[in-house]
Amino acid sequence: MKAKKILFATDFSTTANEALDFAASLAKESGAKLFIVHVAELPMAYGTGEMYYGLPEPDTADLHRMLKAVVPTDPAVPYEHRMLSGNPSSEIVELARAEDVDLIVLSTHGRTGLTRALMGSVAEVVVRRAACPVLTLKAKQSVAVGSAAKTQWRP
Repeated sequence: MKAKKILFATDFSTTANEALDFAASLAKESGAKLFIVHVAELPMAYGTGEMYYGLPEPDTADLHRMLKAVVPTDPAVPYEHRMLSGNPSSEIVELARAEDVDLIVLSTHGRTGLTRALMGSVAEVVVRRAACPVLTLKAKQSVAVGSAAKTQWRP
């Protein structure tokens, strides 16, 4: 696949940081521009007690600062930040359409059961609604190999 534009959406989680490296690698290999996107929504406490951002109530300046800190490790990868506001899945799909994006890269937390029902799945909705391919990546996990541990992407 020869992509010209790749959209990477972040929720500032560790899982998203790991997916950024993958998205940047794809962008470098194909010579694509990387859109690094965050969609601000109202912070809310979920049934598990977890806060959306990991901050009590981030303001716009905090979110912009956090987004500007999300950059590819390879300075040769062209990128652009976009801060959006609203429903994350809808905004991601709409931006991908408006910018004629070739690929969307998202991390997924792999939640199931009640937690998934309460928190929803942005990735699932984006996969269903996007007009372009969507690549979802689960969190890395450590796997013991001999006396050392290796980290690898989960299938």
